[in-house]
Amino acid sequence: MKAIVVTNEAAGTAGMTLTERPEPAAAINDVVVRIHASGFVPTELAWPSTWTDRLDRSRTPSIPGHELAGVVTALGYGTTGLSVGQRVFGLADWHRDGTLAEYVAIEARNLAPLPGDVDFTVGASLPISGLTAWQGLFQHGRLQAGQSVLAHGAAGAVGTMVTQLAREAGAYVIGTGRAADREKALDFGAHEFVDLGNDALEDVGQVDLVFDVIGGDVQKTSAAMIKAGGTLVSVVGPVEARPADGLAVDFVVAADRAELGEIVQRVRDGRLRTNIGAVATLDGAVTAFNSTERTKGKTIIRVRP
Repeated sequence: MKAIVVTNEAAGTAGMTLTERPEPAAAINDVVVRIHASGFVPTELAWPSTWTDRLDRSRTPSIPGHELAGVVTALGYGTTGLSVGQRVFGLADWHRDGTLAEYVAIEARNLAPLPGDVDFTVGASLPISGLTAWQGLFQHGRLQAGQSVLAHGAAGAVGTMVTQLAREAGAYVIGTGRAADREKALDFGAHEFVDLGNDALEDVGQVDLVFDVIGGDVQKTSAAMIKAGGTLVSVVGPVEARPADGLAVDFVVAADRAELGEIVQRVRDGRLRTNIGAVATLDGAVTAFNSTERTKGKTIIRVRP
C-alpha cells in the first residue's frame, strides 16, 4: 500500500516521504480499515509516541496521522460491534502506525459508525478536534449553561469546535486569536473576540472556564482571570499557571465511540460545522504539509477519490 513515513524527528514534515509499505493485518480486537480520508496534526511529529512504542523501543519508519474515515475490510479475532463493509471514523492509537496510508489496523473500540450522509472528508476532520473540545468542556471543564468560556485559538480546528459546543450548551463564549481570525471566530459562534496582538486579555474580566491551546504567558494571564471554582483546561502539556481558587487540568484526548456519535449527530443536524482549511491527495500530502502558507483550519488528506 501507499503510505507516508517519517524516520527523522529533527526533519519534521520536511522528512516525510511517500513510499510502499505492507498492508497491515488485524490483531485481536482489531479491524482493518480502507482509508478514504485522514487528518493530521503537525505537532504529532514532536510526540514521543510517533517514534517509539510503549516500551520505548524505536518504531521507525513510522506512519503518522491518527484521524481517519473509511470502510472496514477485515476483522481480527474477537472483534465485535463492527462489520466488514461498514463506514467508520475514529482516532487511531498513538503508538501504532497511523492513518496517512491506504489501510490501517486499529482497535475496533476506537471507531464509531459514520452515517452515509456524512462525507469521508468531514468524518476525518472530527476525531481529534471534536473529542478534544468535548472532553475539555464537559468531562474536564464540567461546563454548565450560563457559564462563560474563554476559548483560545478560536479560529482553529479545535477552537471552532470549542466555540460551537460551548455555545450550544448555553455558555457565553469569548474567542481569542490574531486580528485576521476575528471574522472566522465570530462566524463559528463566539459572542466576543479578543485580538491577542492588540487587545488586553485581562480586560475581558472573570470567566468560569478557560480552554487553553497556547500556553506560556497567555496561560498565565488566563489563570488569573478564572472565577472562584472555575477551571483552566489545557491541551499543551503540564499546566504551569494555576487559578488561585479553581482547578487546572491538562489532558490528552482519548478515543470514545459514544462521544464520536454525539459529535457526528450534531454535524448531521446542522448544530456543528467542521473547520477544514485544505484538502490534498495522498500523493500531494507531503507538499501540502510543507506549504509556507498558513492554513486556517485542518488539512485533510483524501486518500481515495
